[in-house]
Amino acid sequence: MAALEDSSQGRTRDRRSVFERYQEAVGEDGFTPSDELFALETTSDGQPTDVEREDTDEGVDPITSPFDPEHIDIETRTTTVDLLLSRLRNEMIDLAPDFQRRAGIWTDEKQSRLIESLLLRIPIPSFYAAEQKDGSWAIVDGIQRLTSIARFLDASTVNAPPLKLKGLEYLRNFAGAGFNDLSGKLQIRLRETEVVVHVIRRGTPEPVMFNVFARINTGGEPLTRQEIRHALIPGRSRTLLAELAESEEFREATGNSVVGDRMADREMVLRFLAFRLTSPDSYRTGDFDSFLAEAMHRINRFEPLDEQRLRQEFFSAVIAAQRIFGAHAFRKYRSGQQRKSPINKALFETVAVNLAALDPAQHIRLRELDVLDAFAALMDDAEFERSISVATGDPKKVRKRFDAVQELFEDLLSYSGDS
Repeated sequence: MAALEDSSQGRTRDRRSVFERYQEAVGEDGFTPSDELFALETTSDGQPTDVEREDTDEGVDPITSPFDPEHIDIETRTTTVDLLLSRLRNEMIDLAPDFQRRAGIWTDEKQSRLIESLLLRIPIPSFYAAEQKDGSWAIVDGIQRLTSIARFLDASTVNAPPLKLKGLEYLRNFAGAGFNDLSGKLQIRLRETEVVVHVIRRGTPEPVMFNVFARINTGGEPLTRQEIRHALIPGRSRTLLAELAESEEFREATGNSVVGDRMADREMVLRFLAFRLTSPDSYRTGDFDSFLAEAMHRINRFEPLDEQRLRQEFFSAVIAAQRIFGAHAFRKYRSGQQRKSPINKALFETVAVNLAALDPAQHIRLRELDVLDAFAALMDDAEFERSISVATGDPKKVRKRFDAVQELFEDLLSYSGDS
């Protein structure tokens, strides 16, 4: 194949664009992850979603926010299950306002096996929490474990239905049992079970907290960046992102294909809001995580009129994108392509933000033009294609993709006589 060349070391290097290789990786029945470059994001149970997973950078993962290790103030506490439940009852543990949906990530069988481990006196992974100003703990890693324990011992603390044991591996005679069905001895064993909680003390800089939590994988399911932001930054931003992500407008524009159990939908909404609050031309840091975290803090400080304006812009943009691009909205596309590519987060923010800058009359004009074919031509630009595929938080790539889509819309509107 002409696109393949031999390197000086005698190895074959693939010179094709990311999109060309992506197209080859997709079979007729959908995506086939034959190349890690084209992996999709996954749900909590490991199933592929319809959202393209981003490569965060082009080489070895760097530490983008170097910090002095002396700034890390972590206190390791050994506490009991009973004391954790007491904190829950007294609202001194924050599981986030919508933890119940996230708690559903674990099946009853998986939650039951955690209880089985406690009954068998098998140690469970540590919990990680961030200490808030009032001394409460925001649980960042361990929400599923704590929710499972609370559901079994005192479901009222998490406002959830009581857990009845099922799918046990060893204690099969306990199938169907609730906490009150256990003997007093076993109840005390569970209440007095000791667990380890690593608490990052208040005063630790937020970027340091984020970096620490991003490295945690004690429960076997790596935390997503948005899950960390969600845990560390309480306030209105949490609920606003959820409301917009769960809106009919967003779901229709994305073809109901963005799974929200790992907060991919909320991250997409946040990226839109972040670039409406800060012009892409003004984005300079290259630390995309800090950029998005700061956007959440700004949302928490919104006046009602600010929120209403951005809500309207968001809905207007996603509705326009769906009507202009159809089933290929926010997806990579080549001329004549029938099958849909996965949703691309960088394209979502870029297209939606640019459409939000246009007025309704311009949206209508774009619907009358051949925008999809013009976009297919833009996809032939290898630099643009890379700007939405790899290291998408790099300032140069941010400006490249935003400028390119802005120019695309302006050229189309100018050609059609729209001023």
